Amino acid sequence: MMQLFHHVSGLCSRSVTEQYSTSFSSAIRLLHADLRQPIFNIYGFVRLADEIVDTFHDHDKAQLLQEFKKETYLAIERGISLNPVLHSFQLTARHYNLDHDLIEAFFHSMELDLDRTSYDTMGYQEYIYGSAEVVGLMCLLVFCDGNRERYEKLKPYAQALGAAFQKVNFLRDLKADYNGLNRVYFPGCDFSNFREEDKRAIEADIAQDFAKAYEGILQLPMKARFGVYVAYKYYLSLFRKIKAMKPKCILEQRVRIPSYHKMMIVMRAGVKNQLRMI
Repeated sequence: MMQLFHHVSGLCSRSVTEQYSTSFSSAIRLLHADLRQPIFNIYGFVRLADEIVDTFHDHDKAQLLQEFKKETYLAIERGISLNPVLHSFQLTARHYNLDHDLIEAFFHSMELDLDRTSYDTMGYQEYIYGSAEVVGLMCLLVFCDGNRERYEKLKPYAQALGAAFQKVNFLRDLKADYNGLNRVYFPGCDFSNFREEDKRAIEADIAQDFAKAYEGILQLPMKARFGVYVAYKYYLSLFRKIKAMKPKCILEQRVRIPSYHKMMIVMRAGVKNQLRMI
């Protein structure tokens, strides 16, 4: 009855995704059926690690993260875990031969979140790579279905998309990160005096990431293209909303995209997809 355990574990990863991110879960459901569960498995895994460092304040986060990391590698080595989210992740990791370097870089960034509160430019790039770009690369391996030549060609674009998403998250969550967790990800920024020119410089960098990412989306396999495009449009809409705000407002509220706006994004993307414009 191992198949039942595989199924139940996959449901757990899907539930984690749906509860923590309505935007990502709805975009994942627009992928080809073959791709949905592996992406749920990846997202469930990274979400749990992120929760350890962001919210488990009444517990020994360093120990929990170290145990989770050890259990991750044991699960991949053994081909099984009693943690259903890790079990579903190892199924994907083994099937698509996810590079252990990607997993290691991800955990490194999570470890930085335990005690690092600010970053210089090099540290910022290192953190972005491990926390976001490698997640995009894991997903790209699934989208390419083991085709390493295609994967290598699309790597820079997947990294740009992951970076854009993460940097938008940083702006969206500025209030919680700065006031709640005392974290400053953007190098050289004084958020006690966050100026319009600081905000514009960050936004220019993000705009470059989005532009590069779009080039890659157009080259994705058809099974993945529509779902990834919708996720891209979700975050682009969030980014545009943030751009229209004053720096002070970003520090006072968490920006969201209303459900009706998300529905409009999907409808418009669907029309473009039908017309083969993406």
